[in-house]
Amino acid sequence: MMEETVAAKTIGLPSSNATGKLGAHLDDLMSAVSSRVSFLQQAVVIRSAMLSSRDDLTSLDIAVQAIEHQLRAVKAYLKDEVDALPKAQALIKLSLQQDRRLKVISGVLSANLHGIEPKLHSSESIPQSSELEAINGHPFLKSVENGFQKDKKGRSPPPCLYVTNEELDSLSSYMRGRLTLEKVNKAVDEMATFAEVNAKLLTAPRKKLGNELLEKALELRDFAATECVKGKHFFFESDMKGSVLKMDNTGKAILTVLRHLGRIADVRAGRLRGFILLDP
Repeated sequence: MMEETVAAKTIGLPSSNATGKLGAHLDDLMSAVSSRVSFLQQAVVIRSAMLSSRDDLTSLDIAVQAIEHQLRAVKAYLKDEVDALPKAQALIKLSLQQDRRLKVISGVLSANLHGIEPKLHSSESIPQSSELEAINGHPFLKSVENGFQKDKKGRSPPPCLYVTNEELDSLSSYMRGRLTLEKVNKAVDEMATFAEVNAKLLTAPRKKLGNELLEKALELRDFAATECVKGKHFFFESDMKGSVLKMDNTGKAILTVLRHLGRIADVRAGRLRGFILLDP
C-alpha cells in the first residue's frame, strides 16, 4: 500500500481518500442545484398564480366601478324625477284650468265655425255670466275675434272651412277612399297655413328678403296679379310640405275632395300652378 501511494504521488494521480472527498462534494453540489431548481419551479408557479389573480381582481374592480356608475345615474334620475313632481302637479292644475276656459270659449265661438254645431250637452259646458266676464279679456279670445276681422292693411285671414261628416259621407266611396274626416280637416288647416305664409311674403319689404325668398316673392306677386287670383289667398304645389298635405297619393286625393266640395279652386298662370282658398 505504501508503494502504491508513493507511485501515485510520483505520477500525479489523486489518492483514494481524495477521490472519496471529491465525490462527496459533487453529491452535495448536485443536491444544492436540485434544491435550487425545485425552488425556482415553485416560484414560477406562484408568480403565474399571482398574475392570474391580478387579472381577475382587475376585471372585478372594473365591474364594480361600472355598477357604482349606474347606481349614481339611477340616484340622479330619481332626484330629477322627485324635483319635477311639483312642476308636473302645477302643470296639471294649469292644464285643467285651460281646459275649462277652452270649453267656455268653445261654447261662445262654435256658432262662428263652419260645419260645427254648438254642443251643450251638460250644464258644465254652458258658459255662465261670471265665466264670460272672466274670459272676456282673455288673449286667446281676443285673437280669435280679431281673426274674423280684417287687419289694418285690409287683408283678411285665409278662409279655414272645415269639412263636415255629411259632406264627406256624400262623396262616392271611390273619391273618398280611405280618407278620414280628421285627416281632411288637418289638410284644411295646413292649406290656411301655407296661404298665410305666402300672404306675409307678398307684403314683406323687398330689402329684408334673401335671394331665395326674393325669387319666391316675385313668383307670388306674378301669380297674385292674375285676374282670377287678385285679393284671394292661395298656395303653390311646391308649398305642400305639411304632415298630411304633400304631393303624394294621399295629398292628391285630398285636393280632389276639397276641390269637389268647393273649398279650393285650381288655377294655372304660365308655368305656375296654384290653389285658391274659396270663401263660403
